[in-house]
Amino acid sequence: MTREIRVQGTVVEGFEAVRDEFTAVLAGEEPHYAGQLAAYVKGRRVVDLWVGPDTGADTLYGVYSSTKGAAHLVVALLVQDGVLDLDREVAHYWPEFAAEGKGAVTLRELLAHRAGVSGADSGFSPEELADDRAVAARLAAQRPYWRPGTTFGYHALSIGALAGEVVFRATGRTLQELYEERVRAPFGLDFYLGLPEEHEGRFHSVLPMAPTPEQQALLAALPTGPHTLTSIAFNRNGAQPTDLEALPNSRLVRAKGPASVGGVASARGLAGMYAAATTGIEGREALLKPDTLAEFGQIQSIGHDLVARAHKVFAVGFQATAEAWYPFLGAGAIGHSGAGGSQAFADPRSGLAYGYARRRFAFPGGPAAENERLARVVHEAALATG
Repeated sequence: MTREIRVQGTVVEGFEAVRDEFTAVLAGEEPHYAGQLAAYVKGRRVVDLWVGPDTGADTLYGVYSSTKGAAHLVVALLVQDGVLDLDREVAHYWPEFAAEGKGAVTLRELLAHRAGVSGADSGFSPEELADDRAVAARLAAQRPYWRPGTTFGYHALSIGALAGEVVFRATGRTLQELYEERVRAPFGLDFYLGLPEEHEGRFHSVLPMAPTPEQQALLAALPTGPHTLTSIAFNRNGAQPTDLEALPNSRLVRAKGPASVGGVASARGLAGMYAAATTGIEGREALLKPDTLAEFGQIQSIGHDLVARAHKVFAVGFQATAEAWYPFLGAGAIGHSGAGGSQAFADPRSGLAYGYARRRFAFPGGPAAENERLARVVHEAALATG
């Protein structure tokens, strides 16, 4: 029996296939699925869809590592302003970071996940993990897990704190403050690094993963030792191991908005941020100049990721989205996915900005599988109408 699917929202002329594909994707989802899809092309919102119980266009979800895109946008703006230099040593801005052989690490290497401080030997408490400056203080003294610059590994819970401390030392302002002032507020984006109390009613808590028996078997086969590099990077090695699925459900995390994983957003907010950054929105000038966008889209790390234990690709902070996930996108596409299933990116060559968010944590973590189908059909429509 085919269940009824009630997709709400709008698409503009030429993007009707996106609604059809969104509906088709949902046919394979569990009955209580809730999620959103949004897209801009050259600054105009062309897709704005949502579905699910008590779900609207302005419902907010925890977007995990899609938060990193907002963090790296702030860094890009400061590089564009001349406040930061990608090829200066991190210790130039943050002298304490030079401890334990990290003195030669450049900001470029740090953002490309090459610094080797993907976690701390004894892990972090929940209170520390919500506080970027507390994490940064611990990591400054941490001996790197590999020789910096020689290879890379995903700094899943630490990269936002590391970048944020560089920002703080250079400006005297937190990354979250600058994001609010220069990005979120001017464009009215529903993408928060630090969710104000008055918006709590719009937040829908993350639902845990619901794997099939076959998927449960795959999960059971994964290495789980607390002292592996993967466990250290995901803070499963301390006295209070992190439950990644439940992380955004903590009010402390939502309130502080740690720049690695603490963002709260709608699909509109995710897509809108990348549109604001790369094309501007509805006639407003883009935040990033073409040269800055090109530099931050250049691949810095590609190959075997020591933490993820898989082939990964990073540009300057951002994921190189075409090479990492969707090869049909143009060269220089930048974005970042999130463990719960969210995905957000900009494809400057087509003028596309894409955002997807969902409530239930997707198997096996990272961008939900349906993003490949959805991103493809949105991109095809963008090219056809562009």
